[in-house]
Amino acid sequence: MQQSSLTRRGALALALAAACSRSAAQGNAEPLRLALIEGLSGAFANAGEAVFRNLLWAVERINRRGGVALPGGSRRVELLRFDSKGSTEEALSLLRAAIDQGIAYVLQGNSSATAAALIDAIDKHNERVPLRRVVFLNYSAVDPVLTNAGCSPWHFRFDAHADMRLAALTDVLRADGALKKLYLIGQDYSFGQHVNRRARAMLAAKRPDIQIVGDELHPLGRIKDFLPYAAKIQASGAQAVLTGNWGNDLTLLVKATREVGAAVKFYTFYGNALGVPAAIGEAGVGAVLAVAEWHPNVGGAASDAFYASFRHRFPEPRDDYVHARMQVMVEMLAAAIERAGSADATAVARALPGMAFDARPLGGLRGGVMRAGDHQFQQPLIVSVMDRAGAPGVRNDVEGTGFGFRTLRRFEAGEVELPHSCKMARID
Repeated sequence: MQQSSLTRRGALALALAAACSRSAAQGNAEPLRLALIEGLSGAFANAGEAVFRNLLWAVERINRRGGVALPGGSRRVELLRFDSKGSTEEALSLLRAAIDQGIAYVLQGNSSATAAALIDAIDKHNERVPLRRVVFLNYSAVDPVLTNAGCSPWHFRFDAHADMRLAALTDVLRADGALKKLYLIGQDYSFGQHVNRRARAMLAAKRPDIQIVGDELHPLGRIKDFLPYAAKIQASGAQAVLTGNWGNDLTLLVKATREVGAAVKFYTFYGNALGVPAAIGEAGVGAVLAVAEWHPNVGGAASDAFYASFRHRFPEPRDDYVHARMQVMVEMLAAAIERAGSADATAVARALPGMAFDARPLGGLRGGVMRAGDHQFQQPLIVSVMDRAGAPGVRNDVEGTGFGFRTLRRFEAGEVELPHSCKMARID
């Protein structure tokens, strides 16, 4: 009896020692550092901070379950903030600073122009310094050129690009038989220019009877008063506006059209948060549409739990903007590191292409696949419309406004998948 007791105590001591050893190994291991290079101040600070909250939440969840498993022991993930202030030049300077600190993973997305510059700089760096290569993870820069002519073996995009989003939006728009006059407006840089141009082409094919009564671009992040633009929209007789605007440029545009009394629908990429529902209020019911990979009312236990968990972590109404794709991006990075058995950027860049991810535990529909040919993530998309909280299909409101979004149409990944022209370089 005494010997058995001693044996049990010895086994417990050994188990405790092993657990302490594992804990010490994890504690002493250098964290896997991610550099978020984004505008965290300036005109689009609210959009940048929304990104940070989503990425922080994803990192925290991975760390809670023990970090990223590697042969030498698990490693925690650390998210570092680099404020580009909305400047591409500053972003390039911060990229150099991150590389000098030995960071191998760079995250950015709230500007396609900045993304293009970062991709070019990373391509050159990786060729020049192959022992310190960097992978670029893109969560929102949606200019299609980035995975077509401008594709790179080091760049991976987790958002649906502009043509994929437009394909979904214009399919819904096509079904609106009463719509005869449409106004196009966007931000004057590569993304906004592309959206207006491609919207014209898609509508010509799907609804040639629709008259484009306005087509203009405005300076990015510089307009404080959109009333002159709203007045032109009203004077044009437009019944709807299609825009790729995001951040305050979208909120202020929507607010101005309400102030002049323009009764128009908004077909948007990002009209489901960052102040837009509050800015338009009751006038937005049935009139503001958005396209995304997810929204809080897609339904199902997994989705509801996913959203409730985010709201518990960030309870302030102004912080309520969930990007499911950013959760998928961080999860897929962790999975790619584990698959490669290494945090080396080259090994991970080889592991990500073709990787499938089941997003259902995160509230997604059917997950997606990182297409190997162009590094464009293929995933379902949902077009939703603003409605009153409590209406059928609107269990959750957004930003404490009393308004939420309900699903109009779901598109499976294959329905919005588009061909690419990328000629992917080989990784040596």
